[in-house]
Amino acid sequence: MVNSERALIRKIRLQARTRRNRSVVAGIGDDCAVLRLPSQMDTLVTTDFSLEGVHFRRDWHSPECVGHRCLARGLSDIAAMGGVPVAAFLSLALPGNMRQVWVNRFMTGLLNLAGHYRVALAGGDTAESLQGILADIIVLGTAPKGKALLRSSARPGDRIYVSGELGGSAATLEQLRNSPAKKLRESQYPRHFFPEPRIELGRILRENGIASAMIDTSDGLSTDISHICEESGVGAELEQETIPRACIGEPSRQVDLSFALHGGEDYELLFTAAPGKRLPQQIAGIRITQIGKITRGNKIYLRDASDIKRKLRPQGWEHFSK
Repeated sequence: MVNSERALIRKIRLQARTRRNRSVVAGIGDDCAVLRLPSQMDTLVTTDFSLEGVHFRRDWHSPECVGHRCLARGLSDIAAMGGVPVAAFLSLALPGNMRQVWVNRFMTGLLNLAGHYRVALAGGDTAESLQGILADIIVLGTAPKGKALLRSSARPGDRIYVSGELGGSAATLEQLRNSPAKKLRESQYPRHFFPEPRIELGRILRENGIASAMIDTSDGLSTDISHICEESGVGAELEQETIPRACIGEPSRQVDLSFALHGGEDYELLFTAAPGKRLPQQIAGIRITQIGKITRGNKIYLRDASDIKRKLRPQGWEHFSK
């Protein structure tokens, strides 16, 4: 059984104590955290749920994986703005019969990722859940005033780029659904079990004035490019053959195009850049691929190898959709 609330908070506070940030004046232990952010910076705030049965399953995902993914979701949002993460706040609701060892391992996964990016766990809340685990993460970050990268700044003629490869997480999830009794080795499917938020890449794209608009691929390419187009009042044309598809498993195989187009939770960066910008094939050691261009109007098209265009509908992840 999980410890009492006071004991649970005490243990989490002890685990988090070694991972501090100079911007956090006071963290866990008071009614509020006290942050001191530089006056010349804008504050970035994002929040994300991780729900048992929706975002993870205990029979598929280890506690360390769940903790890592919980924080990675928020960090990826900060990366998409070209920001630097500062502090995180975790609200954790647990069933009354939850084993303490699961919570300890969950926190290890979350705090290991936090430590890598020097993010302080500065507070949160705990509660008893009547149905499954619920983790809500809030991440605060900073960007220089007026410099955060938005979805609304793409312009006709801009080129469309994506980092890394797409579809690996969704293809892994499909394997888990089709073979629920099979235990996948997490090391062979890193983009699903332990996704790496592109913090350094996002910062470089902002600092060097490369990206005009940006978003992370949490919902899937077709949906996320539609978000950029909607916010910017533009259309897009994607080249099917250039979309980088992930390779997963052992032996390694390339995922189907549908996963790369519509699968979410890859947490890569999808961004636009002015046509005069020359981008290298890699930035911060991460592959960069041009996959299309921004157009006038509001339609999104996919062009195949035969030069045939078809309308691309958003078919990525959307809560409450049928």
